[in-house]
Amino acid sequence: MFGIGGGEIIFIVFIALMLFGTDKLPETMRTFAKVMAQLKNATNEIKSEISKGMDEHGISDSVKSISSNFDDEVDLIKKTVDTSSSNTVKELGEGAAIVQKELEELAGPIKRQF
Repeated sequence: MFGIGGGEIIFIVFIALMLFGTDKLPETMRTFAKVMAQLKNATNEIKSEISKGMDEHGISDSVKSISSNFDDEVDLIKKTVDTSSSNTVKELGEGAAIVQKELEELAGPIKRQF
């Protein structure tokens, strides 16, 4: 829900019981739930007012075009990085194969002595 695990929820409930007691806890939780609902409604109203204002001034279309351009650039950068990293991995693999071959050639006479 909020990144809270089971043990943390139990700890929070325990602390709430210690602070408010069993008789006041239900009333406190109802009040908390009402406050959270009012806060959610207020934020939804603010979001809708901002959206209406953006639509009236034509800002939403420009924001959409900017975000789509940004997404396109990010995709292009990802492709470039993927391509360059795969080329780098290939080059490293080829270099490692050459080094391994040279080590085997050097270690060959040493292995024969043992």
